[in-house]
Amino acid sequence: MNAPHIPEPKDRPARLTVGVVGAGRVGPALAASLRLAGHRPVAASGVSDASVRRAAALLPEVPIVSPADVLARADLVLLTVPDDALPGLVEGLAETGAVRPGQLLAHTSGRYGTAVLEPARRAGALPLALHPAMTFTGTAVDVQRLAGCSFGVTAPEELRLAAEALVIEMGGEPEWIEEAARPLYHAALALGANHLVTLVAQSMELLRQAGVDAPDRMLGPLLGAALDNALRSGDAALTGPVARGDAGTVAAHVAELRRHAPQAVAGYLAMARTTADRALAHGLLKPELAEDLLDVLSDGGR
Repeated sequence: MNAPHIPEPKDRPARLTVGVVGAGRVGPALAASLRLAGHRPVAASGVSDASVRRAAALLPEVPIVSPADVLARADLVLLTVPDDALPGLVEGLAETGAVRPGQLLAHTSGRYGTAVLEPARRAGALPLALHPAMTFTGTAVDVQRLAGCSFGVTAPEELRLAAEALVIEMGGEPEWIEEAARPLYHAALALGANHLVTLVAQSMELLRQAGVDAPDRMLGPLLGAALDNALRSGDAALTGPVARGDAGTVAAHVAELRRHAPQAVAGYLAMARTTADRALAHGLLKPELAEDLLDVLSDGGR
């Protein structure tokens, strides 16, 4: 396995005071990782009781203050709020004079690059977009999971080395994403990770209905192998009745889902159609078998 590139000393950020605006699941974990690298978390903001508890657990002795006070105390500020809240937060901080010239302002949104930080940049801030491609629990395990985690990095060219160095110091692997490609990048991650959780949860519910006592134990080895095969081989890893063109089996699946879990039918049909298209395009599904299969999928197995 290739070792990560370690920036030369001149390219590494100096030891920084670190603040977190939005103590959700992501911010405290990133700040805790930066502390392990020698930086010093000095302030965090959070509104809910859960945010305060997370900050206390991952950043003990770090005071909970207002967002403006976080910016007043920190050289590097992590803006870890929901995507839809980020533009308004940045505008508000800039308009109230909270942003200091030369301050590093890094958000963790996958959707946005650095353009969303333009109001802060005009006030003298140094904008960074550092998105960890990882799910977070809000516990100490997140700090461990950052080891080897890819980060989608976008920054002005003159800040690229500093942005990548911060990611490496958190244990991550920087992956450069152009500003215009951020929405597509984020859609790709959501398609794979977020929808996977939905599919697995649905599958476990259906197995319980079928009488399986431990669906997680049944699915674990199967899904682990499927994920590994997909990452290694892409579409060549496709298996199952759709890829084989077993129209009768697919029709039976749809009939059972209509009877026991009608809310799962639309998702099954949509994924089956996509799977059939990809299997056809890659020569896995024989054209002479595809017609009956696509007929089943077009009328929903009725």
